[in-house]
Amino acid sequence: MKWLIWHIFFIAVVIFPAHGTFSFPDCTNGPLKSTPVCDSAKDPATRAQSLIQMFTDDELIQNGDNASPGVPRLGLPPYEWWSEALHGVGHSPGVVFAPSGDFSSATSFPQPIVIGAAFDDDLVKAVANVVSTEARAFNNFGRAGLNYFTPNINPFKDPRWGRGQETPGEDPFHLSQYVYHLVDGLQGGIDPWPYIKVAADCKHFAAYDLENWEGIDRFHFDAQVSQQDLSEYYLPPFQSCVRDAKAASVMCSYNSVNGVPACASTYLLQDILRDAWGFDDDRWVTSDCWALDKIFDSHNFTRSFAEAAAISLKAGTDIDCGSTFADHLPAALNQSLISRDDLTRAFIRQYTSLIRLGYFDPSDSQTYRQFDWSDVNTPEAQALSRRAAVEGLVLLKNDGLLPLAPDGKTIAIIGPYTNATSSMQGNYFGNAPIITSPFQGAQDVGFKVVSAAGTTVNGTSSAGFAEAINTAKAADVVVFVGGIDNTLEREGLDRSSISWPGNQLDLVKDLASLGKPLIVVQFGGGQVDDTEILANKKVQAIIWAGYPGQSGGTAIFDIIVGSTAPAGRLPVTQYPADYTHQVRMTDMSLRPSSHNPGRTYKWYKTPVLEYGHGLHFTTFDFSWQRQPAAEYDIQELIRASHSKFLDLAHFDTFEICVRNTGNITSDYVGLLFLSGNTGPGPHPIKSLVAYSRVHDIQGGTSATLTLKVTLGSVARVDKNGDLWLFPGPYRLVLDTKDGVLTHPFRLVGTSECIYRFPRDKSTTTSGSIRAIATSRIWIVLKQNSL
Repeated sequence: MKWLIWHIFFIAVVIFPAHGTFSFPDCTNGPLKSTPVCDSAKDPATRAQSLIQMFTDDELIQNGDNASPGVPRLGLPPYEWWSEALHGVGHSPGVVFAPSGDFSSATSFPQPIVIGAAFDDDLVKAVANVVSTEARAFNNFGRAGLNYFTPNINPFKDPRWGRGQETPGEDPFHLSQYVYHLVDGLQGGIDPWPYIKVAADCKHFAAYDLENWEGIDRFHFDAQVSQQDLSEYYLPPFQSCVRDAKAASVMCSYNSVNGVPACASTYLLQDILRDAWGFDDDRWVTSDCWALDKIFDSHNFTRSFAEAAAISLKAGTDIDCGSTFADHLPAALNQSLISRDDLTRAFIRQYTSLIRLGYFDPSDSQTYRQFDWSDVNTPEAQALSRRAAVEGLVLLKNDGLLPLAPDGKTIAIIGPYTNATSSMQGNYFGNAPIITSPFQGAQDVGFKVVSAAGTTVNGTSSAGFAEAINTAKAADVVVFVGGIDNTLEREGLDRSSISWPGNQLDLVKDLASLGKPLIVVQFGGGQVDDTEILANKKVQAIIWAGYPGQSGGTAIFDIIVGSTAPAGRLPVTQYPADYTHQVRMTDMSLRPSSHNPGRTYKWYKTPVLEYGHGLHFTTFDFSWQRQPAAEYDIQELIRASHSKFLDLAHFDTFEICVRNTGNITSDYVGLLFLSGNTGPGPHPIKSLVAYSRVHDIQGGTSATLTLKVTLGSVARVDKNGDLWLFPGPYRLVLDTKDGVLTHPFRLVGTSECIYRFPRDKSTTTSGSIRAIATSRIWIVLKQNSL
């Protein structure tokens, strides 16, 4: 349904764009001018309360959806809460691009899966800062809102998931760091005062990573998740987003979690989000779009739409992306399923947030209100987009071919991505000011270029092979550009296979038989099984490019010719094709079992390419700057903590000397993993506990890699979801290759719990009768009667 709505929206807004209609309340001459909401000396909550007191019940209800009509009698203009900015200001109901000229485009960065592969938190913040500046410029000229439904921080645990491209990867620690720095850049700081730059929205809460697999869709899916997996894997990025980065909003997801639709779950939205993580009343929860309808008509969780609207509002959903609130809260109010207080609570949260965004304050008092078209797609933004793409590209294989000097060579670009432009943006994109295709990228660095598609991404006809082979024969070097795209993976569409699609591998095999230098560039957010081309000695290099954005073609050839050396790392595991037959996509468990070989690098033992894999053009040596301690006392670590949250408390900082022993200047990404057989079994193979990227290490010189480890990273999660420090032996390993640099140590003392995970008191077994109390609503349902 959402995908259909996106197509309708694309025709209505993208092809036939309207003029921007966003405006600010008039606090100078309008009806609100002398009311407290326009008094910037008062605190935001007081201002919001004064405004909401002026609303009638009907006005509250009608403004509860994402397309809020405002209140004309109060001079409160319409407001659209749904704007998108996943990797640049993007097409959405709240964003209107001009057909040409000013505000006709915005910088289009690589998809998050590519930015995640850079493992560069400073880069993440810099990208977010540019995106929020451009978003503010659009807003100032009536072309966008102040709230953006980004980022997607559901861990990418299953390679089939169509939306994995929207995430930074599979590891919850990595995602937690990524989202912290992203929100910092989007909002203009961590809980900044007095104004938030733009409001970030962390989605999709929670345990959401399925679109439509074997007839099971996200609107009906009930994710059965243990407390252990919820605490250890699915929720840490949201905790970082909400508790630590202070994101302004959260989006609840379509699916149910352990029998309860996420947008109706008091456990998720109250017990965890607000009570445990401190999601205060200046922040709000939005439903995913039309998720509230699904509570009744897909999950069959209530007896009516009115009950679905009421139970969601009372559970803590403050904004309905859709029309369920406007259509059905009047009936809920008439049936006493909700009260005026329930409505007021939600609206105080919404408008407190808007006040913190400067919505009611004079423009001349706010720096962010001064941004204009000159702040969009600046030379600095263009350079950053290129840098983000280059840093995120991953060299999967290199048999000495790369780097490759043009030197008058003719290069054949073969494959479905030869002239790719918007397909390199992935999904949730906006109008890019310019997109450099692989063909153009090759020309720009000095190659003479010939090209042929040969086949499509999912093609099965070999009719184009002859042209492709003849084209390749006329060249000195062949570059095959293929993989997957949004015809195979996107919102609403999961993959059933993780093999190379169509007949692309057949074409690669035929190209390899020519005996010419052959490079494969692999596109797509989800990995495909590279076993065959990794083993083919005539394929001399493989580069994973993901969805590299507006500078994609440039970045690819920056790597190929060595203008920049590769240092990206795979942010996901590359599984063998048979993995899809070994575990159902609906299985949410991480640990191996009789029906699950294990998920992610922590639990899966035989990947094609492991998480963190990435090659360089040079070589490195490593040594400890300071020899780490051999023993740490648990009780002393806790006593020495000055952190409000023990999981964020300092464990140790490890400084490593990285020496470039080659002659090519290169970045280096340091990944520090921890292993150990303490605590509850089974034990993970290893866990990422720190990472950092050092830049531009020249040949023969050294740089210091600083890796800060917290108590939370060393701790283990028990079956209740609690976080414990357990005594016993542990081992640190730098990088993915065992033996590069290691350090054994021991934790001594007694076991200590450093975080108590909130208990789900309502959890019952599947098939039972549930009595669900939500204040004045009691609904008795029979589980699995769908």
